[in-house]
Amino acid sequence: MALPAFDYVKAASLEEASELAKEKGDKAILMAGGTDVILLIHGKAVPADTVIDLKGIPGIDEIKYVPGEGMYIGALVKLFDIQNSEIVKEKMPALSDGARSVASPQIRRKGTMIGNICNASPSADTASILVAMNAVVKVYNVDGEKDIPIDEFFKGVKKTALQPGDVVTCVFVPELQKNEGSAYFKHSVRKAMDLAIIGVGAKVRMDGSKVADARVCMGGVGITPLRAKNAEEILIGNELTDELLEKAAVAASQECKPISDVRASAEYRTDMIRVYTKRAVKKAVETMA
Repeated sequence: MALPAFDYVKAASLEEASELAKEKGDKAILMAGGTDVILLIHGKAVPADTVIDLKGIPGIDEIKYVPGEGMYIGALVKLFDIQNSEIVKEKMPALSDGARSVASPQIRRKGTMIGNICNASPSADTASILVAMNAVVKVYNVDGEKDIPIDEFFKGVKKTALQPGDVVTCVFVPELQKNEGSAYFKHSVRKAMDLAIIGVGAKVRMDGSKVADARVCMGGVGITPLRAKNAEEILIGNELTDELLEKAAVAASQECKPISDVRASAEYRTDMIRVYTKRAVKKAVETMA
């Protein structure tokens, strides 16, 4: 696969990466794993003439769980490592499921969760569960560090809230509290490689038999991951029954905005949102901390 000519810089620090990215603007693209970046450059989907490799930057390649706070997943952490991390599987198994859903084992050995969300595909598997779990994207910039709530991160197809000079250092996922659980389901033609036809992430907190809080996010049915806010409102404050689940799932299917393409029709995607919303909410309750 022949690539167009570009300058390659392996940054040794966040400051170096940020300064160069700010100087180059949209002519620069940051690379962690590279599984998306190489394809973007090859297809000339981005105007970048400079690739800034982050793999030489120390301190952003770790998974760190802080009791009472949550999980910090560094920008260079591979999807394969998230999938197989014992602490992730114990504390936040839905994150492990989301990572495991991305592409093939070969891709997951190189690709990162941060790269997956920064690529901002509407079908990104990790995006839906991160939105459901109310994650925060932590960003370094030479002009100052900032936190971007995941609900505000995705701005459109391949578009995020990141500005020139921004370097994502990690994503923070708040700790699941007592009586909280989360789940992610992907629906695709094949188990490996295929983009999600749809994906649904859910986080639920129960108070006895009633739903105290709920976040449901749908992937692959809009230009960004979509919160199913009407479905959430139906769930919250009510006793969780099969009838309530069906009502919420129907509401979610009415909130999505899918298109028809070679992988599925809009009508099929809509019905699968109904099916998988029920599954995700139910599993989230079954896996409560």
